[in-house]
Amino acid sequence: MKIAIDGPAGAGKSTIAKKAAKELGFIYVDTGAMYRAMAVHMLRSRVDAGDEAGIENACGSADSAQHVYLNGDDVTGLLRTEAVGDMASRVSQVQKVRDRLVALQQKLASEQSVVMDGRDIGTVVLPDAELKIYLTASAHVRAMRRYLELKEKGTDPLPDPEAIEADIQERDFRDMNREHSPLRQAEDAYLLDSSELTIDEVAGRILALAKERTEA
Repeated sequence: MKIAIDGPAGAGKSTIAKKAAKELGFIYVDTGAMYRAMAVHMLRSRVDAGDEAGIENACGSADSAQHVYLNGDDVTGLLRTEAVGDMASRVSQVQKVRDRLVALQQKLASEQSVVMDGRDIGTVVLPDAELKIYLTASAHVRAMRRYLELKEKGTDPLPDPEAIEADIQERDFRDMNREHSPLRQAEDAYLLDSSELTIDEVAGRILALAKERTEA
């Protein structure tokens, strides 16, 4: 079985997808981590975010897999920085990068039951997924979640919540208006707004939907 969870940055896709996968006994595939690993590779290779040709050349020498390893180096701890997130949003617009990672994602889904989250899972990567979720939340709510997450980690200096929200809105615009595989809700996806829901409530709704699909 394939469950696709799409939505904008900061909507809680990874947290929810991990929880749902654990409850169902499925493999969780974090496609965002794959793009972030590619972003780490670009930053280490000193590739400019606006240099599409440079990004295409550099992606040929990157090899990523979950935990997440990049060329044999565990980079899991580097994936959630602001610099990597911004670069990942830009790198994901390059078709050669997308082609390489989508092929890997589809291979994983063909071998086992998965919960996969990202921006174009239900529309491009797994268009035949038995269950598609479009998980979203307001930009303000997503910014405050990120602010509290950074505060809990002891980030210093702590970014201004308004600056985080502006960055989220800019990233949303890029993701929704990129040339290749823009972020959008699949026609057959279930819209789920997590703005006023807890993690358990969101996961519970997805598990209920998954149960309906398996019993149909």
